[in-house]
Amino acid sequence: MIPIQLRAATPEDAAAIAAIYAPYVLTGTVSFEFDPPDADAMRERMAASDGLYPWIVATNGEGQGVLGYAYATRFRDRAAYRYVVETSVYVAGAVVGQGVGRLLYEALIDTLRAQGFTQAIGVISLPNEQSIKTHEQVGFRRAGQLREIGFKQGRWVDIGMWQCELNDSVIPPAEPRRFVETGIMRG
Repeated sequence: MIPIQLRAATPEDAAAIAAIYAPYVLTGTVSFEFDPPDADAMRERMAASDGLYPWIVATNGEGQGVLGYAYATRFRDRAAYRYVVETSVYVAGAVVGQGVGRLLYEALIDTLRAQGFTQAIGVISLPNEQSIKTHEQVGFRRAGQLREIGFKQGRWVDIGMWQCELNDSVIPPAEPRRFVETGIMRG
């Protein structure tokens, strides 16, 4: 197993993140995008998190060479959804199946819990047994399925919704803390 280090993503990681994501866009139905975003677009996506939503990278033991990344975004735009996030994890093809995705996801979930978010939603294009397995290993449970929701690669693709309870839904809810305040949490 390769030594892995986790850290907050920086704008300098945008090119590596874009390079990891591009094959998912170009060769399958994991992503519903058609054109892979370049480094500038990834930097914009990271900046749009405005310090609230985590972007985490896994690197080799020296903290260089991005092997994968995980991030959270706003689930939906309406204010009542602000306690819920949508999550994503992508790893470089060379390290698929080596536990990098799970390590990233565990850190992302722990971080979101520490921030005070109540639910995490994972959206998985189906079929995708590896992604389902990874989600369920870190505490997600199947919440539903939407049939024929995206058309890509010459076919209609279903998506599954997986949900992970992060914190109790108390009344009144506390506002989530910013990622820049908590940093990456583990365990």
